[in-house]
Amino acid sequence: MDGENRLALVTGGAGGLGLASALRLAGSGVRVALADLNNEAAQASVAKLPGTGHIGLGLDVSDEEAVIAAFDRIEEERGPVEIVVNFAGVLRAGVGDFSLAGLTVAEWERVFAINSTGSFLLTREMARRRGKNPVSHGRIILVSSAGAQIGGYQGSAAYFSSKGSVLTLVKAAARELAPLGITVNGIAPGPIDTPMLRAATQARGGSDSGYTGMSRVPLARIGTPDEVAAATMYLASRDAAFVTGSVMDVNGGLRMQ
Repeated sequence: MDGENRLALVTGGAGGLGLASALRLAGSGVRVALADLNNEAAQASVAKLPGTGHIGLGLDVSDEEAVIAAFDRIEEERGPVEIVVNFAGVLRAGVGDFSLAGLTVAEWERVFAINSTGSFLLTREMARRRGKNPVSHGRIILVSSAGAQIGGYQGSAAYFSSKGSVLTLVKAAARELAPLGITVNGIAPGPIDTPMLRAATQARGGSDSGYTGMSRVPLARIGTPDEVAAATMYLASRDAAFVTGSVMDVNGGLRMQ
């Protein structure tokens, strides 16, 4: 990808899908502001990125003031954000019972605060700033889930419902931000080898070795974080300039449309 010193904010960047995408972006010449709820983990992860001009910071994407402050700091120190990639997410706010009947209102609201409201806050802040200070080839990439598209398979109703709202936000934001030259797209991963997948598998009574619904996946394997990172790279690239309001499925054929 022609990075040309572009600046990307990658949330949830200290591990899993976020770190894989941050590594790929940095390797292409993009400067990365790597954010994670755990500031120490963000600092450790940003040190792994190739290239220069990166910054690590702690960020709770569900906190409006924190999101604003993060953009303030990044843009004061590094310039305008051109790419936002939101991998920050949570499967469930509590532990134990993943069933709908077992969810509490507090857990439901916390999952939505991170997965849904967090996506909104990052998108809104990008829109506000680029409306005042435009950039060429603005990109927003939000992360949903194949489970949100098919009604869940392993995980919680709160998780899949919150990720379903992200699918709609992608379309609504794509229409509104098109005049600013910003494309808004989503990625809907299927079973990917991450700690979140293993947590969901264990909670549903499966082993800790991976996805238990392999018979549903035509490619007969789980995916890798780097395969999701490849989708991030395309959607962030200038080659994707005519792609907006879309959701890229990275799911091994679990869902086809």
